[in-house]
Amino acid sequence: MATIFITGSTDGLGRAAAQSLLDQGHRVVLHARSADRAASLGELKSRAAGIVVGDLSSATDTRRIADQVNAIGRMDAVIHNAGVYTQPSRGATPEGHAVTFAINTLAPYMLTALIRRPDRLVYLSSGLHRGGEGSLDDLDWKSRAWDSARAYAESKLQVVALAFTLARRWPDVLSNAVDPGWVRTKMGGSSAPVDLDTGQRTQAWLAVSEDSAAKVSGRYWHHLRQEQPAGEATDPEFQDQLVDKLSKLTGVELPEA
Repeated sequence: MATIFITGSTDGLGRAAAQSLLDQGHRVVLHARSADRAASLGELKSRAAGIVVGDLSSATDTRRIADQVNAIGRMDAVIHNAGVYTQPSRGATPEGHAVTFAINTLAPYMLTALIRRPDRLVYLSSGLHRGGEGSLDDLDWKSRAWDSARAYAESKLQVVALAFTLARRWPDVLSNAVDPGWVRTKMGGSSAPVDLDTGQRTQAWLAVSEDSAAKVSGRYWHHLRQEQPAGEATDPEFQDQLVDKLSKLTGVELPEA
């Protein structure tokens, strides 16, 4: 059985994936933004292999999350599930970054670099990433007027590019991106057409399945099927420029192969 760390696993898709993997007999390390949210996990808390606590909008907390995960042991897979959707303003993290960019892009980058390398990486994206091309000139929304939908789309394109970067740079790791669809969660709302079980299925499958179809890397998935992502995400030049900028913004280097 595998050991999987899932960010943002107190509710929504992260919690649904955790429950699915636990029901299959796997060990799951959960993540909560705060101690109060960790306390709300109920029976899931007693089933978990560990719980780490920290706010992904804070670089200091993100480093602490990585330290907590590494103290538990090496993960077989990491599902980068946590994210925020439309924010009313750019906001500012303790380090001065745009909140959407910090949580959706900088945090998964930092955790990828700081957590001991797993066998599999899964990054949650969105079909909306196809509207996010052209973000390298102002990743942190310092020059442009704030556009919450655009910021979200850009961040989700960036995590697809990150997934593909890792597939290229770390050939011993299976790294993929997933569009779970518009799911009935707090983020998606009650009118969303996709149920939680369908929404969590692909990422959970990619994290643990021994099916040959799941043991691929550098692919973009939607409901257990591969799809073509935005062209920029597949461009090695864009990928390398993105990672270079993320490294400089965070002070965290992505380890070599």
